[in-house]
Amino acid sequence: MDKIGFIGCGNMAEAIIKGLINAGLYAPEHLMASDVRSERLDFMARKYHIKTTPHNEDISASADVVMLCVKPQNIKALLDQISGKTRDNAVVISIVAGIRTDYLGRYLSNCRIIRAMPNTPAMVGQGATAVYAANGADEAVELALRLFSAVGCAVVVKDEQLIDAVTAISGSGPAYFFVFMELMVKAAVEMGLPLDVAETLVYQTAKGAVVLADQARTQGQSLAELRRKVTSPGGTTEAAIETFKALGLGKVLSTALERARQRSIELSQQSG
Repeated sequence: MDKIGFIGCGNMAEAIIKGLINAGLYAPEHLMASDVRSERLDFMARKYHIKTTPHNEDISASADVVMLCVKPQNIKALLDQISGKTRDNAVVISIVAGIRTDYLGRYLSNCRIIRAMPNTPAMVGQGATAVYAANGADEAVELALRLFSAVGCAVVVKDEQLIDAVTAISGSGPAYFFVFMELMVKAAVEMGLPLDVAETLVYQTAKGAVVLADQARTQGQSLAELRRKVTSPGGTTEAAIETFKALGLGKVLSTALERARQRSIELSQQSG
């Protein structure tokens, strides 16, 4: 079985490691991780029984699949470290935001490169990930899909530029829902509900709406159909939705998402 090495052992790397083990796809002895924080490596070794090392080169030299999980500002130093120290034809999967595959390829020319954009719900096994294969890496896509499916769902995009749209929609998306929930809780408290009651109602409403929408999708129902079913003419839901429209919620949302996409593009350009 392939050995998978994680360079950078933060929350996302831990989520994937946990998912792979829990799904039975990889045993701990086939997983390894490196990080600059010794206490983090100790924690990962104790909790998941994987091999750990403070040396990134140990990972690049011995892993068949190398997952880059560092912050964008640290990628140049990392690539300088591991360039020329990877296995020939190794699969390198980068989840580093804003770093294009052509940039990675300058340092890892002997590797098959996959770029992926997961999101934070992967930490609870409910992530959404898009993957893109650089030239010559198409056969590695199935492997990447299998890995990320262990922590949610995974899809393929054929154009790397679409990763910027993915970043804006699903990569940053959980925060948008958190903002909306936070504002609903705030409004509920202002209406007189106790904070704990407000939070319980908002959290469960959000959870229930998503479950209902997901179920309806499998039955061929659209979000618009669901919305119409709970929007009685002249009722309270209609009053709120009409207010959203009057205040330009749709325009605000589309503008914000486009700004997120543009920021992703800017970060890619900064990396060279």
